[in-house]
Amino acid sequence: MLKKIVKNLGFWILVAMVVGIVVGAFMGNESAMFAPLGTLFIQLIKMLVVPLVALSIISGAASLGNSRSAGVIGGISIAFIMLTTVVAVLIAIAGGIVLAPGEGIDKETIASLTATNSVNPDGEAPTLNFWDTVIGMIPANPIAALAEGNILQIIVFGLFLGFGIAALAEPRRGKIISGLNGLLEALVWCIEKVMWVAPIGVFGLMADAVGTFGFDILLRIANLLWVYLLCILVMGLLVYPLLVGTMSRVSIRTFLKEMLRPQIIAFTTASSMVTLPVNMETCENKLGVSKQTSGFVLPLGATINMTGNAIYYTLVALFFAQIYDIDLSMSQYIAIVVVASLGSIGQAGVPGPTLLVVAVLVAAGIPIEGLPLLYALDRVFDMIRTVLNITGDAVCAVVTDRFVKK
Repeated sequence: MLKKIVKNLGFWILVAMVVGIVVGAFMGNESAMFAPLGTLFIQLIKMLVVPLVALSIISGAASLGNSRSAGVIGGISIAFIMLTTVVAVLIAIAGGIVLAPGEGIDKETIASLTATNSVNPDGEAPTLNFWDTVIGMIPANPIAALAEGNILQIIVFGLFLGFGIAALAEPRRGKIISGLNGLLEALVWCIEKVMWVAPIGVFGLMADAVGTFGFDILLRIANLLWVYLLCILVMGLLVYPLLVGTMSRVSIRTFLKEMLRPQIIAFTTASSMVTLPVNMETCENKLGVSKQTSGFVLPLGATINMTGNAIYYTLVALFFAQIYDIDLSMSQYIAIVVVASLGSIGQAGVPGPTLLVVAVLVAAGIPIEGLPLLYALDRVFDMIRTVLNITGDAVCAVVTDRFVKK
C-alpha cells in the first residue's frame, strides 16, 4: 500500500503543495526565488495545450460531423454549461444575501484604497457587447489565433475545419482522422512526461504565492472568502454530484475519487487550460468517457464553462454593495445575473486578474473603487474557482457521454 502511494504522482503533488505553503510562510517575500520553477512548469504545459486543443476539436468534429452525435454533443454540452452557470449565480446571490459578507468591513480601508489606487484611470469599465463577443470569436487569421493562443477562435476554426473533413469521402476522411489521432497520441505522451516535473512546479507556485501575499491581507476579507468557499462547496459537492448521480453512468463516489488529481492540479496552477490534459486523461481512462466526447466537450468547457468565475463575480458585486450600503433593486439583481453569466462564459482559462468583475459592478451601479483590495488575493480566489471550473467540465463530459451513447 505504501509503495503504491509513493509511486502516485498525485501524492507527490500534494506533498509539494504543502511544502510550498510552509516554505512561503517562513521565507516571506524571499520565496519569490522559487517562482521560476512554477513558471517553467506552466510554460511547458502551455507549449502543448494550444496544439492539443486545436487537434482535439478538429479530430472530434471530423469524427462526429456526419453523425447525429455532433448535434447531440454540441446541444447538450452548451445547454448544460448555460444552465449550470445560471444556477451558480443564483447560489452566489442567495449566499451573499443571507450571509452578507460585506457587512462590518472597515470602510476606512476602502477609502484609503480609493485615494491611492484607480481601477480604471479613464473612469470607464469594460462593457460586454453581444456582437463584439460574437465577431471576436471568428478568427480573421486562424494562424494568428494559434500563435496568440486565442482559444475561442481556435475552437470556432477547429469546428469548421473538422466538419469540412467530415464531409470528405470515406477513404480520404479516414486517413486524415487517423493522422490527427496519431498527433494527439504524441502530444499526450509529451504531456505525461511533463507531468512528472509537476511536483517541482507546484512547489514553486505555492511558495511564491504564500510568500508574496501572506495571510494578513486574507484576514481583512475573511468574510468574503468563507462565503465564497461555502458557495463553491454547495455547487461542487451538492449540485454537481447530484447531476452525476442522476444523469450519468458514473457513480458519485467514483467521480469524486478520480477527480482528486485534476482538482489538485487546478488548485495549484489556477488554470483550466493547464489542467485540461490531466482532466482529459481522467475522464477517458478513469470515468469511461469516449475520446470523441472528451475531445469535444473538455476543450470547450475549459474555455466557456466557468461556474467558479460566475460565483466570484456575483459575490464581489454583493460584497461591495453591502460595503457601500446600497440596497439593490430587482433590476440590479437581474443585471448581475445576466452580466455575471455572460462574463464568465469565454473568460480565459488561465490564471490572472479577473477584470471582467468591473463590468458586473458597473452594470449593477455599484462603485468600483474598492476593487484593489481584492486584486492582491486574486490568485487565491483563482485557485479555488478553477477547481470548480474543471470539475464542471468533467461533469458535463460524463453527462453528455451518457446521452450520446444512449
